[in-house]
Amino acid sequence: MSNSTLSAPPDPNAALERVDQAYSDPAWWYNLRGLGILTFAYRTTVWSQVAFLDRNISPNHLEIPVGTGTLLGMILRWRRLRGRKNGRIVAVDYSETMVAAAAKAFAKWPEVTVQRGDVANMPFGDDEFDSINVANGFHCFPDPDGALRELWRVTAHGGRVATNVLLYPRGIWPLKPIARAIDEWGKRKGLLVEPFHADDILARFRNVGFRIIGEEIRGNTINILAEKPRP
Repeated sequence: MSNSTLSAPPDPNAALERVDQAYSDPAWWYNLRGLGILTFAYRTTVWSQVAFLDRNISPNHLEIPVGTGTLLGMILRWRRLRGRKNGRIVAVDYSETMVAAAAKAFAKWPEVTVQRGDVANMPFGDDEFDSINVANGFHCFPDPDGALRELWRVTAHGGRVATNVLLYPRGIWPLKPIARAIDEWGKRKGLLVEPFHADDILARFRNVGFRIIGEEIRGNTINILAEKPRP
């Protein structure tokens, strides 16, 4: 008989708390660092994200994770400039620091409600939202499949989820090694769990029931627009 002792089961909250800690930096540093990551790891632009995600905001919308609220704020200001009105917008993040920053950013936007929550265990009803944007977040989720199941649950039939997902670095030298180095740094820091292969993340969406109605690779990211089919 072995005298070895069984190790304790992993703490289900440990990964989430690591995310909370990783995203505890001040909002200004988060935004500045994010711009660098966007440029050299994602190899895309803020404007391309605004243009893509703006098209998926309905009168009953969920934004998760919202981060500091900077990107959503840019989208809402762009909509305001074009005379487009917003309905109900719920903005969620797990990081307490990010929630505080977003709440401050949207203090004068009465249509936006900011709250803390876990994407893999959301405090919302079934079929509650007509649109959901997951901006710069999928590759940061400790449980992406759990997140997809929850996104499916809270999306209304006929509703859509738009997301940009970080892919493993592609391209030529020096862009590819630079992106790879940033990804490895992000993993050590706790900002990144793992990038995806395009076929893998698309298959995961389909496996929970979503229908892919749009996909486009830009730099090291894939933009996905998925729909929850009507019965």
